Amino acid sequence: MNGRHIAVAITGASGSIYGLRLVQELLAAGCCLSVLVSRAGFAVLKEEHHLDWSGEADLVNVRLRRHFNVEAEQLRYYADSDFHSPLASGSSTASAMVVVPASMGTVARIAAGVSGNLLERAADVMLKEKRPLLMVPRETPLSAIHLENMLKLARLGVSIIPAMPGFYGKPQTVDDLVNFVVGKVLDALAVEHALYQRWGEN
Repeated sequence: MNGRHIAVAITGASGSIYGLRLVQELLAAGCCLSVLVSRAGFAVLKEEHHLDWSGEADLVNVRLRRHFNVEAEQLRYYADSDFHSPLASGSSTASAMVVVPASMGTVARIAAGVSGNLLERAADVMLKEKRPLLMVPRETPLSAIHLENMLKLARLGVSIIPAMPGFYGKPQTVDDLVNFVVGKVLDALAVEHALYQRWGEN
């Protein structure tokens, strides 16, 4: 393992496949992950992927580790109410955090500095500690409120990586489109990958 500790948060926006694929790729790269899933995020995982992962934290951990075929030291899930998690403290939080997909409600609360649950608190910690925070919004169309919230976060140093795949690589499948977006997130995290064809590559 490369020793990097990265937090991945899945919210209730459609597009949970991006979060799942990112977790898969980060684990393959040897990262240690803390995973957060909002209540709405669990609902979307069930709707889009038939993954019923909701429940007590211990049970969710078992399901996640079984799904990704990893050991406890590689992946840990924390419940939204677990403010004793290391992610809630600037002295022991992750080296980077990705909210993928990021619902507009989550974006708004983080932009406002609201910490009503662990996911929002963890993002707030990343901001105050000036550590990398990435968000993958998947809403369309975007209202002026959505844009203003993302602009505010971008000015605070947050990387906004919309789920907008490129087509110069001539994608043939939905997986190709998903891989392009996830590859852009990995680029921002400086994690090597081969998920998409870069411009100029054969």
